[in-house]
Amino acid sequence: MTSTAGLSQDELKKMVGYKSVDDHVRSGMVVGLGTGSTAAFAVERVGQKVASGELTDIICIPTSERTKEQAESLGIPLCTLNEKSHIDVSIDGADEVDPDWNLVKGGGGALLREKMVEIVSDKFICIVDESKLCPGLGPGFPLPVEITPFCHEHTMRVVAGLPAIAPYLKEAVLRMGSSSSNKPDGDNIAVTDNGNYIVDLHFKEMIKDAPAAAAQLKNTVGVVDHGLFIGMATEVIVAGSEGVYV
Repeated sequence: MTSTAGLSQDELKKMVGYKSVDDHVRSGMVVGLGTGSTAAFAVERVGQKVASGELTDIICIPTSERTKEQAESLGIPLCTLNEKSHIDVSIDGADEVDPDWNLVKGGGGALLREKMVEIVSDKFICIVDESKLCPGLGPGFPLPVEITPFCHEHTMRVVAGLPAIAPYLKEAVLRMGSSSSNKPDGDNIAVTDNGNYIVDLHFKEMIKDAPAAAAQLKNTVGVVDHGLFIGMATEVIVAGSEGVYV
């Protein structure tokens, strides 16, 4: 186990980002590139290996406009799901990880594209620092839900009243300003890369049945998708106080 004593959170993120690429990305692969501060280090590592010639005949699918811009700046060959519907491996971060490797994702606003890419991947490698591990999903990080702009207040009320959500919910907050942050940083409603809104669900206690919550959210008309990634991760790489581990 690699020592991480005294490292900053960004240094820990870099360690897991680089390790995920070193361990799982090979020449000839189709690779899904995640979004967020941890995933950005994986993208950086792919770019380094493409530039050095260590990775050849590789093509990557970005999960956001931000990731697309970063990858293009590094000379990484890109395509979309329209060209490649099968992905060998995707690498992305998470906002919460429970003991069953169920995840909350989407703090950066890219949850729909992330899920579309990662659901068709043979392997989905989740990379996090130890602060993202939790005994249960909900109270540690708001759950983002992407909704249509049409009658969004109605959809927010329906979501807040779902049986698997309502008993544990503190409040539902419409994201304002930038869609890439769940901290309000503007006066206008945040708009995702897909032209939708995001409501962040703040919980007062753990969601008792995350798979049921995921199913109820997905079945709600007006909900495009949600940040519960249930049973999707095939490996979680963690950087913590005692080192990097899987």
